[in-house]
Amino acid sequence: MTSPVLVLAGVARHYREGMARLDILTNIDLALSPGETVALVAPSGAGKSTLLHIAGLLERPDAGEIYVAGAATSHMSDNDRTALRRNAIGFVYQFHHLLPEFTALENVALPQTIDGLDRREAERRALELLDYLRLGPRARHLPSELSGGEQQRVAIARAVANAPHVLLADEPTGNLDPRTAEHVFATLMSLARNTGLAALIATHNLDLADQMDRRVTLVDGRIVELA
Repeated sequence: MTSPVLVLAGVARHYREGMARLDILTNIDLALSPGETVALVAPSGAGKSTLLHIAGLLERPDAGEIYVAGAATSHMSDNDRTALRRNAIGFVYQFHHLLPEFTALENVALPQTIDGLDRREAERRALELLDYLRLGPRARHLPSELSGGEQQRVAIARAVANAPHVLLADEPTGNLDPRTAEHVFATLMSLARNTGLAALIATHNLDLADQMDRRVTLVDGRIVELA
């Protein structure tokens, strides 16, 4: 049996508002296997973004443990968490957040050069990835010269440029029209299934959620599996 690449075990997170304590996540247990796509469907304010931030090592939980590629992370230093996040986790957000002064190719190559890869090799690999996403002819264009769907596909390419184990996406099609959203979503599914990437995708789009391997929601700060 394949080992999970992302495990959240007993994860809790709360915030303080004056003297009051607000419990966002109370006892989260969730595991993702390689190539598995999981939809996180919950209303605004339920804690989806907090869950994604904790799973992506952007926040520390108040209790529980996060395992990434088998490594426990709670006692890691900030530098070690940053290195693990850079190499093992990719992020896609509702807005693409591409660097406007760089071309699509440069945006995808940049994470690889930050990770120490030679620039020429990083650009070669970036072009291969853009070709795979049917963006090769647009590689030398600036983000402002791309359509919304193209920008989001470049953001996906950037997120997976360092071959992460896990992709975390927060409403990645939320700013797109239905047809473009379906195309971008199909890109995500193809990447996961063809590369063994595990994907946790927060979405309000139930039609897209129904196409994933599993659907989960948040109820009173806990993960609940949906039929």
